[in-house]
Amino acid sequence: MNHFEASEASALTCAYDDIWLVAGQRTPFVDYNGVLRDVSPTDLGIYAARALFDKSGIPATEVGGIIAGNMAQASFDAYFLPRHIGLYSGVNPNVPAVLVQRLCGTGFEAILTAADQIKLGKAKVMLAVGTESMSRNPVAAYTHRAGFRMGQVEFKDFLWEATKDTAPGASMGDTAENLARMYSISREEVDRFAEQSFARAAAAWEAGYFADEVATVLNSKWELEGYNPRGLKLADRAERCERDGHVRVTAFETLQKLKAAFSGVQTGGNSSAIVDGAAAVIVAHGDWVRANGIKPLARIVAGAAVAVPPEIMGIGPAPAIRAAARKAGITVGDLGRIEINEAFGAQYLACEKELGLDRDKANVHGGAIAIGHPLGASGVRLTTTVARELKESGLQYGVSSACAGGGQGVAIIVENAG
Repeated sequence: MNHFEASEASALTCAYDDIWLVAGQRTPFVDYNGVLRDVSPTDLGIYAARALFDKSGIPATEVGGIIAGNMAQASFDAYFLPRHIGLYSGVNPNVPAVLVQRLCGTGFEAILTAADQIKLGKAKVMLAVGTESMSRNPVAAYTHRAGFRMGQVEFKDFLWEATKDTAPGASMGDTAENLARMYSISREEVDRFAEQSFARAAAAWEAGYFADEVATVLNSKWELEGYNPRGLKLADRAERCERDGHVRVTAFETLQKLKAAFSGVQTGGNSSAIVDGAAAVIVAHGDWVRANGIKPLARIVAGAAVAVPPEIMGIGPAPAIRAAARKAGITVGDLGRIEINEAFGAQYLACEKELGLDRDKANVHGGAIAIGHPLGASGVRLTTTVARELKESGLQYGVSSACAGGGQGVAIIVENAG
C-alpha cells in the first residue's frame, strides 16, 4: 500500500536523456573532532575537487559551471565557498559558481542542479561538490547584535540545536522514533541492521572497494597567482588520512548495551555517524563525453524531490524513489542497487518496509551508520557509490536517496554506462 500518493503527485521531477555522471572522488569521512576538525568545508571541497581532476585525468579547465552544496557555515569566509572551490581547484576563473542547500539532500541537489544546467544548455561540463565540517559547526548567538540584557546571554551549540525542527517541536531523532512506532520496528531490528552496516562497510574497505572512490588527504598548500594561498593541515600532527574513520566491525551485543538517545530504539550506535568530509563529481553532456572518448560511470536518468510530514521526515526516500522511478519509466523492482542514506536505523528500515526492498540490493557496502553522514556531502557520495556498484555488479538501474529535515526526500536514478 502506498501511503504517500499525495507526496508523489506533488513531486518535483525531471528526466534526462544524454547527461552523464562522468567520475567521482571523495575524501575519507572522519569522525567528529578527528584529524579533519580544523579544516573548513571550503578546503575540504577544494581537496575533493582537485582529487577528482587528478584521478579522472579530466582537466579542470573543461568545467563550465560549479554547483557546491553545504549546510552549516563553518568558516568566516563561508559566503565564498562555491567560488573558492572553483578558483583553487583550477577551474577557469571566468566560470561562475553557486551554492545549493536541501538539508540532508544537499549533495543530491548539487548533482541534479548540475544536470538541469546542462539540460538547459548553459554548459556541457559541470563540477558538483558536496562538503561539510560537522566539527566546525559554531557555538552561536543570534540576538546579541544590539547588546546583552541581564541574565539573557545565550550562546547555543548550532550542531545540536539545528537538528530540532521547530514546526513539529521535534528533533530529527524523534522523527525516527515516530517511524519506529508507525512501522513496528524494534530496538533489536535496528541494532541488527546497524551491525550489518558496520560489517558491510568494513568488508568493503578490506576488499579494496573504496580504493577508487576515496582520495588520501595530505597536508596541502594551494597557490593562486595574484591571490592569497589556501591550504589544508591535518590535526594531531597527522601527515595523511586514508580511510573512513568510523568504520569498524561492531557486534550486536555491543550495540545493545548503548543507552537510548531519544527514549526509544535509536542510540548513538545505530544512528548516522557525525563526520567531516567532502565529495565531488563531474556531470557532463553526452556530446562532450563522446567527443573526448570518456568512459563515464553512469547515465543520470531522472531525479525527484518530495515533501512528507515533518514529524516523519525519514520516510522521504520512499515517495522520492517511487516518483523518480516513475519519471524514469521503470519500477522500484527494476532497481538492482539501492543506496538510501542511513540517517537513523529505524528511518532506513521504515523506507525498506514501505518500498518492500530486498536487503541484498540495498546499501551493500555499508551506509551512514558506519561510514558517516557529512550533511552536504552525503548525496554526492551515495550517487557515486551506487554508480560504481552498478559497474561492479553488471546491473542496469540504481538509485541514491535520502530524507531531509523538515520533511523532504530526494532521489536520483542512474543507469549503468556499460
